[in-house]
Amino acid sequence: MTQASSESLAPLDLSFTLDKKVAVVTGGASGIGRDISLTFGAKGARVAVLDIQAAAAAEVAAASGTGSRAFLCDVSEAGSVVGAIDDVVGHFGRIDVLVNCAGVALIEPAEDLSVETWDATLGINLRGAFLVCQQVGRHMLSAGAGRVINIASQAASVGLEGHLAYCASKAGLIGLTRALAVEWGGRGISVNAISPTVVLTDLGRNVWAGEKGEAFKKLIPSGRFAYPCEIAAVALFLASDAAAMINGADIPVDGGYTAR
Repeated sequence: MTQASSESLAPLDLSFTLDKKVAVVTGGASGIGRDISLTFGAKGARVAVLDIQAAAAAEVAAASGTGSRAFLCDVSEAGSVVGAIDDVVGHFGRIDVLVNCAGVALIEPAEDLSVETWDATLGINLRGAFLVCQQVGRHMLSAGAGRVINIASQAASVGLEGHLAYCASKAGLIGLTRALAVEWGGRGISVNAISPTVVLTDLGRNVWAGEKGEAFKKLIPSGRFAYPCEIAAVALFLASDAAAMINGADIPVDGGYTAR
C-alpha cells in the first residue's frame, strides 16, 4: 500500500479562464500575437498589446475587449521596454501573464548574411525577449506568481536553410526559457516555450506560397502548416491555472516535423 500524500490538489478549473488576469503580449498587433491577444481577451484577460505598430495594436486591443489597451514598444530597445512595462503596471496595477511573441524572420544564405541582419534578428528575437522577461519578471517576483510564455520555433531544434540568424535566435530563446524556469520556478513563476512550424499568418502565407510551401508540407507528418489559433490555444493552456506544474517545457506545435 502506498502512503497517502500529505499534500492535496484543489480541483482544476478546466474552463481555462483568464478572468481578472492581466496579460502582456509583445508583437500583439499581428500574426500569432494578434490571435493570442484576441483569445486571451475572449477568456476574460485584460490584454496589454505591445507593438511598434501603434494603430494596429490599438485595433487589436479594442477587439480584445475587457478593457484591453495598446502600448507602443520596441522590444529591442531597453528604454522602450522599461517605459512600456512601467506604463502597463501603472495602468493595470499588475502583470499575471507574459507572452513574448515579437519577432522577425530575415532569410539570407549563411555566406551572405550581413552583420546588420544578424544583429537585427538577435536584437528582436532574443535580446528583446530577455529585456521584456527581466522587466516583467521583476514585477512577477514581487507578486510571487506569474506565467511567462516565449514563442520560439521548430528552428530552435533543427537547422533550416537560409535561417542561420533565426535558428540561432530561437535556440537561444529556448536556453533563456529553461534558465529562467530553473531560477524562477521556486518563486511562483513558470516559464515555458511554444515551438510552431510554419504558421499561416499573412506573412507565412506569402513566404510559403506555391511549390516551396507544398514541398515543405511533405516533410510534416500531419501534411499541413499550423493556424494562428492553434498556437493561441496552447498559449491559453500555459497561461491558465491548469498548467501550474508545467515549467521549463518547449512544446512543439509542428505536426510532427521535429519528431523525425
